[in-house]
Amino acid sequence: MTSIRRSRPSRAAYTLVEMLIVIGILGIAGALLVPQIVSRDDLALQAAARLLIADLSFAQSDALAHQEYRRVHFYDDGSGYCIVRLTQAELDDDFDPDTADYIDDPLAVAGALGRYVVRYTTDTRFEGISITDVDLDDGARFATYDELGGTIDEAGDPGVGGTITITSDVGDSFVITVSAFTGRLTIARLVADEDEGG
Repeated sequence: MTSIRRSRPSRAAYTLVEMLIVIGILGIAGALLVPQIVSRDDLALQAAARLLIADLSFAQSDALAHQEYRRVHFYDDGSGYCIVRLTQAELDDDFDPDTADYIDDPLAVAGALGRYVVRYTTDTRFEGISITDVDLDDGARFATYDELGGTIDEAGDPGVGGTITITSDVGDSFVITVSAFTGRLTIARLVADEDEGG
C-alpha cells in the first residue's frame, strides 16, 4: 500500500513569544523616547497655563456663586497670582498682600493657610515659569469679576479685556486672552525661535 503524504499548507503567522518580544521592545523604546520628545519645560508651561485658566474660571464662577467681587491679582515680579475678595468700595484700592482678603483655596492641603495663592517660584512643578506680561483693562495687573461673573475695571465699568502672557525659561509662551465684558478665555501658543538661543 502506497501512502501519499499530503503536505500541510504553511501558515504565515507569528508566535506568541515573537509578539511579546516585539511589544516589549516597543514599550522600552517608548519609555526612552517620549521624555526626549516632550521636554519637562514644555510640560511645566502647559500645566501652568491650564492652572491659570482654571483659576480665572474659578474666580469668575466664585464671584457669581457668592454674589461678590473677586479679583485675580498678578504679582509685579511675575512669580504668580492670588485670588482675593473685594467690596465695591475697594475696587480702586492698591493691592496690599498684608491686608488682602484672600479667598480660601478649596484644594489646599489640610492644615495649610488656605489662601488662594499660586507662586511659580516656590512650586517645583513650575520651575522656570513666569508671567511675563499682564495687560488687562488698559494696563491693569488684575482681572476683576462682578456679582454676575462679568469683568469690570477698577471704576466698576465693564472691562475691556486684555492678555496675560505666561513664559518658560526656554522662551516658549502661552498668551491667554480675556474677552471684554464676558471674561471668556482663549489661549494661543507662541514658540520661541531656535535662532534666538532659546
